[in-house]
Amino acid sequence: MTFHRRALLGAAGLAALAPAAARAQTRWQMATPYADTNLHTRNIRTMLQEIEQGAGGRLSIQLHSNGALLRMTEIKRGVQTGQVQLGEILLTAYANEDQIFDADALPQLVTNFQQAKRLSDLQKPFIEARFQRQGLTLLYMLPWPPAGLYAQQVVTSLEQLRGSRFRTYSPMTNRFAQLIGAQPTLVQSAELAQAFATGVVQAQVTSAATGVDTQAWDYARVFTPLGFTMTKNAVFVSRRALEALPADLQQQIRAAAARAETRGYELAEAATRETETTLASRGMQVTQPTQQLLDDCARVGRIMADEWAQRAGPDGQRLLEQYRAAG
Repeated sequence: MTFHRRALLGAAGLAALAPAAARAQTRWQMATPYADTNLHTRNIRTMLQEIEQGAGGRLSIQLHSNGALLRMTEIKRGVQTGQVQLGEILLTAYANEDQIFDADALPQLVTNFQQAKRLSDLQKPFIEARFQRQGLTLLYMLPWPPAGLYAQQVVTSLEQLRGSRFRTYSPMTNRFAQLIGAQPTLVQSAELAQAFATGVVQAQVTSAATGVDTQAWDYARVFTPLGFTMTKNAVFVSRRALEALPADLQQQIRAAAARAETRGYELAEAATRETETTLASRGMQVTQPTQQLLDDCARVGRIMADEWAQRAGPDGQRLLEQYRAAG
């Protein structure tokens, strides 16, 4: 065999081995609808870095933030179909699929992080069971900072919002708008600034963190922290993709997720203080709620809780009873 012939065969042999070497690293994609600066996205990036470091080159995960790859409404299905392996969603945005996803969207049910953690721990088995049936594995859940009211003027009672175009992002916020006599208008967070600027919406309830992400000072004048809701995000993985990994790597992912949940609560609490300060420093008026406004929200919240318990059936009723009993 000539040297040239041996060289060609050697090169062919290396080429044949190359695909096997490439396959040694598993590549995952993750989709989140939130901006890079958002506390949830920052928390996820830290988790993914920890996973990749622990994987020792066996797994790489590319994060697609700000709805760049999949919109909020597409993410869960995207993980189920294998379009991406990991996803993050706002649970309440999927309430039309299952009412149990909507428990934390009940107005004034949860007003601080201690209550949010209690509800999350009670809700977790219900979420896990539903995800399991859909080929998903829940990694962790994390609440947003308490939601407040954004408007163009100080609001002292819900009656002031009657007839206004009220931004909604979930069935529960849609129902709230209906009950207060406002016009529900569905707008995703990435489109908020334009919606307010063009008059499509005039008021909304969301966290100070989202307000900073969307530069609310450009479109709203007043923020009133209400402890209105503390809705949660869920971070999850394709069960098939997870179980295809070596057992030690699966355990590393679960451990990193547990750390992300703990860290996330700390980030969310810090973000509550920091983002309200940022809104004020950018010229927004941050006003404490009147007792009338709190009473109005509590009254609507009770109506919505009763309605939700009927829709959610035995699981929802049991969850609500467990939460109230633990209080």
